[in-house]
Amino acid sequence: MGLRRIGICSPGEIRRLVERLEEVLGRPRRIARFDPMEELVSCILSQHTTDASSFPAFTRLRESYDDWADIATAEPADVAKVIARAGLANQKAKSIIGCLRAIEEKTGGYSLEFLREVPTLEARDWLMELPGVGPKTASIVLCFSFGRETIPVDTHVFRVAKRLGILPETVDEKKSHDVLLDLVPKDLAFRFHVALIQHGRTVCRAPRPSCPECSVRDMCRWFKSASVGKKD
Repeated sequence: MGLRRIGICSPGEIRRLVERLEEVLGRPRRIARFDPMEELVSCILSQHTTDASSFPAFTRLRESYDDWADIATAEPADVAKVIARAGLANQKAKSIIGCLRAIEEKTGGYSLEFLREVPTLEARDWLMELPGVGPKTASIVLCFSFGRETIPVDTHVFRVAKRLGILPETVDEKKSHDVLLDLVPKDLAFRFHVALIQHGRTVCRAPRPSCPECSVRDMCRWFKSASVGKKD
């Protein structure tokens, strides 16, 4: 089945979806929290945990070392102790140190500013060559630190996009980044990302969404399905 035959998939439908969600959630403003290097390390720390755990770990990491070079040359076990609150500390410490060393080896320093001059997909591919960096982390760095029109797909975006029928059932989370980039109008990329995250956290929750509270249920493939119809 082609992408154009499943659920919400036309640019006009996606635009209406985002606008209707924003009537309830509000329209977001894109404000860079960190510079690109900070965003990258913060994203690695946030993998498989909450902001409430990862942000304090990031703050402690930055306070515990003078600069990126000090972290790059530190022992992984020492870094793991500092970021323990973020969970999976040993794995994340190795990824962070590996990223810093790879960036220094490739660029001669600890900066990602050169990516501003690199086309978006090439920049994403470059970031994904770093240890522990997948399409979500790379897309977050490009979206929030560089203002690029990428769509980071976390568990909320993936779940909501599947239920609405924007993503085919056969697409996994990794491939969904490219599918959504093809389907979502570029000027809507950031707003789409934020709207689906907020909707997923507040209404379209796992394992069971609050369909009666949903402002876009008339557009939702999952809500219209026979199995859901029997339950509601």
